[in-house]
Amino acid sequence: MTEVASSVVHEVLGRRTYDVDQPIVDYVINVLADEDFDFGVDGEGVFEALGELLVDSGWVPDHSECRSACSKLSEKFGKHGLVKAKPTVRSLNAPLRMFDGMDEEEAPKKKPEPVDGPLLTERDKMKIERRKRKEERQREAQYEMHLKEMEAVKAGMPVVSVSHDHIDGAAVKDIHMENFNVSVGGRDLIVDGAVTLSFGRHYGLVGRNGTGKTTFLRYMAMHAIEGIPRNCQILHVEQEVVGDDTSVLQCVLNSDIERTQLLEEEARLLELQRELDLEGESGKRNGELKGGMDKSAVAQRLEEIYKRLVFIDADAAEARAASILAGLSFSPEMQKRATKTFSGGWRMRIALARALFVEPDLLLLDEPTNHLDLHAVLWLETYLVKWPKTIIVVSHAREFLNTVVTDIIHLHGQKLTTYKGDYDTFERTREEQLKNQQKAFEANERTRAHMQTFIDKFRYNAKRASLVQSRIKALERIGRVDEVINDPDYKFEFPSPDDRPGPPIISFSDASFGYPGGPILFKNLNFGIDLDSRIAMVGPNGIGKSTILKLISGELQPTSGTVFRSAKVRIAVFSQHHVDGLDLSSNPLLYMMRCFPGVPEQKLRGHLGSLGITGNLALQPMYTLSGGQKSRVAFAKITFKKPHILLLDEPSNHLDLDAVEALIQGLVLFQGGVLMVSHDEHLISGSVDQLWVVSEGRVNPFNGTFQDYKKILQSK
Repeated sequence: MTEVASSVVHEVLGRRTYDVDQPIVDYVINVLADEDFDFGVDGEGVFEALGELLVDSGWVPDHSECRSACSKLSEKFGKHGLVKAKPTVRSLNAPLRMFDGMDEEEAPKKKPEPVDGPLLTERDKMKIERRKRKEERQREAQYEMHLKEMEAVKAGMPVVSVSHDHIDGAAVKDIHMENFNVSVGGRDLIVDGAVTLSFGRHYGLVGRNGTGKTTFLRYMAMHAIEGIPRNCQILHVEQEVVGDDTSVLQCVLNSDIERTQLLEEEARLLELQRELDLEGESGKRNGELKGGMDKSAVAQRLEEIYKRLVFIDADAAEARAASILAGLSFSPEMQKRATKTFSGGWRMRIALARALFVEPDLLLLDEPTNHLDLHAVLWLETYLVKWPKTIIVVSHAREFLNTVVTDIIHLHGQKLTTYKGDYDTFERTREEQLKNQQKAFEANERTRAHMQTFIDKFRYNAKRASLVQSRIKALERIGRVDEVINDPDYKFEFPSPDDRPGPPIISFSDASFGYPGGPILFKNLNFGIDLDSRIAMVGPNGIGKSTILKLISGELQPTSGTVFRSAKVRIAVFSQHHVDGLDLSSNPLLYMMRCFPGVPEQKLRGHLGSLGITGNLALQPMYTLSGGQKSRVAFAKITFKKPHILLLDEPSNHLDLDAVEALIQGLVLFQGGVLMVSHDEHLISGSVDQLWVVSEGRVNPFNGTFQDYKKILQSK
């Protein structure tokens, strides 16, 4: 009953499940699964029992959509025979206006802005209008081309399953890729690339956002680069699993296609064998053909199947899949649930579990820690360290790279360069190389300048002609040393507030919270936040950290106790939905102008520039920006009003390693309070001085460093 209820609930309401705490989801499912629950006419009983909970938890946006959802729930449960029979027609005492309570005022029309300079003629206005329409058509065409290109890339991704052909050791070894180019949308990302992947090595692929790391992984996954053997199994973990009625555990096991097909054939043959035995008992001629096979043929084929199942270790497959899922925080109950009942973040974990179960020759991981809590990250680190085959991983998490990788591949200036060692070693080695190159460049410039001065001084002196000629030849021989071209510095300059409200800023006094009709999530919370706070909040996924942020920001109110917020305090909240909610067809400057109408363009440009969106980048369509660049646009929006408190939910997701460093520096210099939810050790260690642990309905300060907290988790 509960599984049916879970399936129906997620089918109707699943699109917002990602933002709802797991205890609320479980509570709703259990209420609807109760045999005595009265759904009422057209879902009225559901609305009365759960309506407030669904709206207040953010699962549905308003009461109107809530009634519609409750009606659909009632209809769906009715198809399963779970709704008690009720009269199908109900009379209303009075007419019902469907739009009662809704704001009927039209949005105010935008006032024409004053134009500086001389007035334009009608002809000039028509020219400008035609140019705008042309630019809009070009933008739309580029956007459509981008979407088609991405769909083509996805369509070309091969289906990879467990391969048992290499069990006896005949596996793909080293991969040599030479003289290849990678481009997207007509823009070159890698030119004359060359890289060798040694079997069993673990590579970290690093480089600035937008340089082409993900595109490079996609090219490899599609075998679109010369030098990758055709029999090399490659799996790129980038997209989440498509949800359906298959259980999580079965979804992972289905990756082993041969095992699945053998078990299905075994079941068919056993059924056929039983039918043949029954026919024999009824007096029919023994050995008579049934479905093209006689009893001896069936027995022979079953023997072959059993040998193959033993050879591929089929009995251990389920235990191995369950172990991988458990490491990624799937409880035994969760492993039995249908994949469609999970949010996008959890379906990404399923995709990662499938990849680990498949064990391809080359595993490509793109930001694998983004959807994991700290416990799962630590498990994944341990699992990948022992990985026997080749890995390439893109990650912004410095400590994760230091633990997992043996080599670094640096994508810079359209070239790939390989370094031995972890990320810290790469950083030191590259810094030393750049220093030496700069010294060589400066020495070369001094020598050339000295020779050129002599040549210029005595060029027309006949007595020194031979010396001048020898200097000219020497100048040609020594050539030039390339100047060091550093990446432009990333900037995260959060504007500090002009005013500083006096304490208290934010304080919780015996505050408890539970969604209406649901369980109590937090009891008797007592803590405070001021302008000097530097706090990181840690705990497993689904424990309610996002709910705490909503209580602090005022988006939710406590069910008992008090939460005090200074009337003058300005709070900025950063979360992933700010990035996902950007208008992809717009550009950063236009987006900011729409968010803050009337603000001078130059002021908005300056604010975008303070967060690294400079020059032409501010005018590029949003769909052409990398994930990290989109994050900076979202930061620009939430910090424009100079907040006193920053509430950050996984702020380092989609940032590259240099951007994380810039974020740390920006937070250190910010003259306000910071509370972040993160599992990035480097970010936490560099920007906060206090840990709060969320567990069992409470928020408690942790006396120790993040390293101490990690050790406690590892010991469990």
